[in-house]
Amino acid sequence: MPRTPVWFHRDADGSCPVLEWLEDLRRRDLKAFAKCYAAVERLGEAGHELRRPTADFLRDGIHELRVRKGRVNYRLLYFFHGRAAAVLVHALTKEAAVPSPDIERALRRKREFERDPARHTYEDS
Repeated sequence: MPRTPVWFHRDADGSCPVLEWLEDLRRRDLKAFAKCYAAVERLGEAGHELRRPTADFLRDGIHELRVRKGRVNYRLLYFFHGRAAAVLVHALTKEAAVPSPDIERALRRKREFERDPARHTYEDS
């Protein structure tokens, strides 16, 4: 199975929310960061085939990477850009279901990306 590229969404101001969240998590909890990083790698390896417990579909094209460390649940929200790539658009720590405002934020970023993929794809310079 070919590898699925995993891209990070870039906001209009140039920031990359998921990457910033991961960098902060790395400073706070290296083991949690390593588990989240491994989940992103699995997404790249399995793409559309990735299923529970690592991934799940939420709604309206938004999926979640599911990571648990101890009692803490981490979620990285993403969507597929056709068959070509998975785009990480939001990340959070949660207790119960993913809150609706977080899904709405991911959907807004998905629409931004679909309108202008070049502008909203993070590239390390």
